[in-house]
Amino acid sequence: MHLARLVHRLNVLRSLKGQLLLGLSCALLLLAALVLGMAWQVGKNMLYETNMEHLRYETNLLADEITHQVDQRFQALERLNQLLATNEDVDALEATLSQNDALLSWFEGIVIADSQGRIVADWPRVEGRRGLETASLEYFKMLQGTRQPYVSEPFVGRASNMPLVLVGVPRKNSEGEFIGFIGGVVSLNSGGLFGRLAKVRLGEQGFASVATSSGKILYHPNQSLINAPIPNLAGNPLLGLALDGWQGDGVETLIDGRLSLQSYAQIWPASWVVGLFLPVEQAEFPLIGFIHRLWWIWVVLAILMMPFLWWLLARILTPLNQLESQIGEVGRGRRDHVSLATTMQELQQVAVTFNRVEDERQQLVGNLQEREAFLDSVLNASPQGMFVANFGGNITYMNPALLEILGISADTPMGAWLKQIHADDLDGAEDMWRHSLKSGSDFVRQLRFIRSDNETLWLDIHARVVMLSQGGHSLGLVGVVKDITERRQQEALQRWEAEHDPLTGLLNRRGFERRLEEAFADFQKTSTPSALLMFDLDHFKPINDEGGHALGDEMLRRIAQVVAWEVRRSDHVARQGGDEFAVLLPSCTISQAEKIAESLRQAVSEIAVNQEGKEYTVTLSIGVTRFDEDDESFDDALARADAASYEAKGLGRDSVVLRVPTEQDLGALFDK
Repeated sequence: MHLARLVHRLNVLRSLKGQLLLGLSCALLLLAALVLGMAWQVGKNMLYETNMEHLRYETNLLADEITHQVDQRFQALERLNQLLATNEDVDALEATLSQNDALLSWFEGIVIADSQGRIVADWPRVEGRRGLETASLEYFKMLQGTRQPYVSEPFVGRASNMPLVLVGVPRKNSEGEFIGFIGGVVSLNSGGLFGRLAKVRLGEQGFASVATSSGKILYHPNQSLINAPIPNLAGNPLLGLALDGWQGDGVETLIDGRLSLQSYAQIWPASWVVGLFLPVEQAEFPLIGFIHRLWWIWVVLAILMMPFLWWLLARILTPLNQLESQIGEVGRGRRDHVSLATTMQELQQVAVTFNRVEDERQQLVGNLQEREAFLDSVLNASPQGMFVANFGGNITYMNPALLEILGISADTPMGAWLKQIHADDLDGAEDMWRHSLKSGSDFVRQLRFIRSDNETLWLDIHARVVMLSQGGHSLGLVGVVKDITERRQQEALQRWEAEHDPLTGLLNRRGFERRLEEAFADFQKTSTPSALLMFDLDHFKPINDEGGHALGDEMLRRIAQVVAWEVRRSDHVARQGGDEFAVLLPSCTISQAEKIAESLRQAVSEIAVNQEGKEYTVTLSIGVTRFDEDDESFDDALARADAASYEAKGLGRDSVVLRVPTEQDLGALFDK
């Protein structure tokens, strides 16, 4: 019962109605994928723009607020500086400080230093702070040198053991000479400078951060990072630009490697940078949910539409069933022609065509000459190359399409154009042709044909025996010829691209491993020696970093050309990936391999590329080995050559290291 149902369902799928329904279903799925893809792309762009605008707005607000906080502290210290004037009496200074307790709402403490950088007064009094020497500290040097308000680099307080910054203003006498400074100590944890940052809400994963232009973190949700240098700064070019004074936004990676939307603004009075960060996965989360819901809505609609489509197709195909029935009646002789009552032009055209063919068939049944004439006209009109051959093996007819393909005229002798078949294919084609004539089986062959204009074609030939005779005449074989040159060229190109590196034209990892496997198989069967070189480029990274990837690619191409030139024609050179290369030397002894490796090292060291007046060169660290009887696979030799390459790099680069398990003492040859 179950088998019968399965067969019935398979028959339904093979029917025209089933295939049309399947095609419509596939079209609906394709349309759904297209719509969802467009919705995703458009939605993602809109989300990025909206979130980036919000980040930009919040960043500017935060920068303005922190700037205002810093300016207020500068102004408060300037007012205190005016009260102190040029007074240098310690008791008077401390009395003035004690009368300005309101400043402690801005600062954790206030200190006054003389022109030599010694702390002469502080408030509130902290044991051990008076008398401290600050002349060697960066903020004293900046205040003394610029004589402008300054915010120090973050430091850890000796008493509080907390991250702090000092907001300082210089003290000057009536002649404008520097006589010390007034500094307010601000805690990065509780000083109020970054109170607004703690209130910023950017979903569950978004956050704000502040850093100095020198690259030290002042505020971060992860407290352990405060007062520490920014990790992995090279991995975020936008942050590097912001530390140099740039303001803007973009998409880059965070410290933990996640991609995020980022916006930066400058806090100019303090030389700080404030940044807001929103991980891309969080920004895209609402869109992902919307796409999922849209997909399921589409699936439900498609399922609900299936019964309606099945019914509609059944109605549309009713005339086709009538056509099938009438054709069967024509075949059984119950009617002469088909006649359909339908408005479908396609089916009407099919009926007209069938009636016409049936009339012609009736005429050809009574007259073989007319049938042969009809066949002749079909062959002449066919866009495919076609021919007719007798049972003696001679081709008696070629249609115009075939003559055009071969580039010959109708009166060209068969012996003449047979010589244009490629010599490597001629014998095999003749043997197969004789076998088909003798056995009556199909002739199927692909061969190369050289036209008179020296263009080589790939031809696909399929000939079948046709047994038609009247009055002792046999038709023989009828064949079809297709020009498959373009397809063969495309297949050859695809095979080449699958095993070659597009940048250098050398073998890629896949192509190289196939040749390694073949060479290793030969070694196991016949003990044919083969050597293996592996190396990467020393000092290649600065070319990419300073000159750009285009310059790096040019260096790789030049190296590939030189390496391919230095080795033998039978050798196989591969770019394994990045700046890693390998060379397989079939039928090569280890001593020959050493010489080849040394010549490669010398040749590559002479290659140079230039950009903006600067010359870049590289060297090679080469590992050399050969297949060994103890190797279980070529991977053992690869690992051995790779280890030797790393050893060469560890010895100072630009060297060759030999590693052969059974002859370990040979490695000393390069040390002599």
